[in-house]
Amino acid sequence: MKTVQELEMALAQPSEALIRDIASLDGDIMLLGIGGKMGPSLARLALNAIREAGVSKKVYGASRFSSGGLREELERDGVRTFAADLLNDRELEALPDVKNVIYMAGNKFGTTGNEHFTWAMNSYLPGRVAEKYRDSRIVVFSTGNVYPLTPVIQGGATESTAANPNGEYGQSCLGRERVFEYFSHKYGIPMAIYRLNYAIDLRYGVLLEIAKSVKAGKPIDITMGHANCIWQGDANEIALRSLTVCSTPPAVINVTGPETLSMRWVAEQFGERLGVKPVFEGREAETALLSNASKANRLFGYPRVSILQMIDWIAEWVAADGMTWNKPTHFQEREGKF
Repeated sequence: MKTVQELEMALAQPSEALIRDIASLDGDIMLLGIGGKMGPSLARLALNAIREAGVSKKVYGASRFSSGGLREELERDGVRTFAADLLNDRELEALPDVKNVIYMAGNKFGTTGNEHFTWAMNSYLPGRVAEKYRDSRIVVFSTGNVYPLTPVIQGGATESTAANPNGEYGQSCLGRERVFEYFSHKYGIPMAIYRLNYAIDLRYGVLLEIAKSVKAGKPIDITMGHANCIWQGDANEIALRSLTVCSTPPAVINVTGPETLSMRWVAEQFGERLGVKPVFEGREAETALLSNASKANRLFGYPRVSILQMIDWIAEWVAADGMTWNKPTHFQEREGKF
């Protein structure tokens, strides 16, 4: 892929399985927090799946839309958008009632020093949303940060691993889950808790950060020596298809790639493609933030884009100085401070 346009087209290409699921799903779709990294491509994927399925559904999106021309772009693509501060009850209540909700709102970076806002977004707001959409089914975006670090040889935390988040960001995300879970029990709301780490795009993500460091000759800290990742297009597919497995109490689904990736190996792969010998610092710890996505693979199949394909694409992108977003993942963080 050479251009952002080609990237966006690839991210928005639905699989046959998604098209079938969209065809069988009743009701329209609302994306709350559509303005984040994944929201726009998820919306376009939903629109394309609806067109391919030959069904009549609307895709709505709500966000503050505080910068850039994103709202206009989404409207041109066919999304019905709403500029709303979800923490404002009046603006939240003014949103249309929709059968299918994907909840993507939240706060991570900038938590340290602004903990009160993170807790309001991640743990208070879910209760207001659940009250508003008590008659809907809801896919709740969460994170693998609700898990503790686990031994690398264990293959990652499963959905049955006890949550034990490190740091206030992870704690507030567990709060998000628990609040939604409470309202699922109270009103019988079918839900799926979607625990993601890490989505990959050519413009941001763990692999891009390593590739850029390799190209620049910067030392790569491999203390957090292992990670999981998944192509954003595949992550978006799973988010939409999770609408078909919502339940009460909520279904919990780890969303990531099938591999436990060695960061040293990833850097060496980029080194071969970019013609630069990687520079390392630190030593791989015996534990890492890892998730086991076997359940998602059983429900939805394996990701369509492989890790080597992602590495090839990102190496070409970095070599060509492709456009990137200044949105670091901080995947090296072991103390949960964001």
